[in-house]
Amino acid sequence: MARSVVFPAISPPPAVRDVITLLKPITWFPPMWALLCGVVSSGVPVASRWTFLLAGVALTGPLVCGTSQAVNDWFDRHVDAINEPDRPIPSGRIAGRWGLAIAVIWTLLSLLVAALTGPWVLAATVLGLACAWAYSAPPFRFKTSGWIGPAVVALTYEGLSWFTGAAVMAGSLPAPRIIAVLALYSAGAHGIMTLNDFKAVTGDRLTGLRSLPVVLGERPAAILASAVMAIPQVVVVALLFAWGHRLAGGIVSGLLLAQLALMPRLVSNPARHAPWYNATGVSLYVLGMMASALALGGTL
Repeated sequence: MARSVVFPAISPPPAVRDVITLLKPITWFPPMWALLCGVVSSGVPVASRWTFLLAGVALTGPLVCGTSQAVNDWFDRHVDAINEPDRPIPSGRIAGRWGLAIAVIWTLLSLLVAALTGPWVLAATVLGLACAWAYSAPPFRFKTSGWIGPAVVALTYEGLSWFTGAAVMAGSLPAPRIIAVLALYSAGAHGIMTLNDFKAVTGDRLTGLRSLPVVLGERPAAILASAVMAIPQVVVVALLFAWGHRLAGGIVSGLLLAQLALMPRLVSNPARHAPWYNATGVSLYVLGMMASALALGGTL
């Protein structure tokens, strides 16, 4: 008598609201802000390239950043079961392999939109997507390193997003001064990414993720993060003054001094005050980005 073949049940498609939760819209703001800095720094009137600008906004926010969140949640589902069990995948709201499928679909959609936008934007998108997968997925899984992981996120969230905004508007490779400033702010963002690791220290220790708060200890990691955020801004200030942008240089200097005044509280209790500093000091940091972009674009 022939045996019947039993096929595994296919998980039902997830609800739209759970897909949106997976893509974490709240995380889209930093790269979209960096994109806006790139747009402003280009000095090109928005009205002349508005369709490309819309494509850039879609790429940096919902598409590439959304892809990175989906990839991260899929490969981090066991860690999230400890740190954030209510997330869509560990909670079972996105069941089976739908989390991986969404990450793949969003990757392909990102590449399609980038290809229609221009070669420099496509190149930045390919690099950004490669970083998104390498950050979370084996065999690289850069997020397990407290040094490489934050650097990869800083590069994609700040540097590549700024680059995309400038390239979208100019339709070419951005000017060397723009690349220099975006590279500096991208380097400083490594410290911002380290601040985000304080909320997951317990889960990171249990799962072997070597974030800087785990490897160095919380207070030394906070001191290092503060220095990494501050030093590139000092260089930006020097460049702005050297290029004759005295008003912008003064504004960024004032914003940096305000950050330095807030950092001792962060260092005193990093686990408790990291969210507070994200809302205060990091806000001052990104305002400095915009002031620098306005200067580069000839507006300030």
